Amino acid sequence: MRRSLVVGNWKMNGTLASGKALVQEIVSGLDNTNADIAVCPPFIYLSEIDKLLQGSHLKFGAQNIADQESGAYTGEVSASMLKEINCTYALVGHSERRSYYGDTNETVAARFNQALSQDVCPILCVGETLEQREQDKTFQVIDEQLNAVIDLVGIESFAKAVIAYEPVWAIGTGKTASDEQAQEVHQYIRQQIAKRDQSIADNMQILYGGSVKPDNAKALFAMADIDGGLIGGASLDAESFLGIYNSI
Repeated sequence: MRRSLVVGNWKMNGTLASGKALVQEIVSGLDNTNADIAVCPPFIYLSEIDKLLQGSHLKFGAQNIADQESGAYTGEVSASMLKEINCTYALVGHSERRSYYGDTNETVAARFNQALSQDVCPILCVGETLEQREQDKTFQVIDEQLNAVIDLVGIESFAKAVIAYEPVWAIGTGKTASDEQAQEVHQYIRQQIAKRDQSIADNMQILYGGSVKPDNAKALFAMADIDGGLIGGASLDAESFLGIYNSI
């Protein structure tokens, strides 16, 4: 049976003091270990957050990762640097990175590959925009995003990775994805992996990243192919984040 996973993406929010306080509140509020749980603070806070998590069930990840091993890439953070500070996860291909900073399917695949090279678990974010949804291109977009990674590193690499489905059209647009709509895409993603390797598909964690809140988490996580969530705003509040986690 697949373990569930809840990951909090803090994005560009908070201070070192507020981040430490948030982590301490989450750790003290964890009264079960039935699922995996992690937070992704800004790069600059990772080393300090790591110190607070020693021996804790709470893990941490980075919000991005360089697509190169090392070299003259100003402003980038390599997989080996993240590994050195005990980073467990790294988000790759988040919709904001794709939309605002020009990440392509190819550069996302390269970031995915770099994470794997240092045994950092990549969380591959995939999903369609409102325009793509309205043009019935959801599955086409998902295929293109998945295939770019598969073509570079092979299907076997997904045995050490996580996928997060972000319906970009349902984030900050006033539109809402139903539990069934989310499940439909999660099921499709698992089917695409299963066509290449059934065992990997059966064991892979696929998370939902479409504005998960404590009041909708339980119904979403009850869907057969939704194994947890990639949480944005609600992860900045310990009570809300733990409420989502405890919904599993």
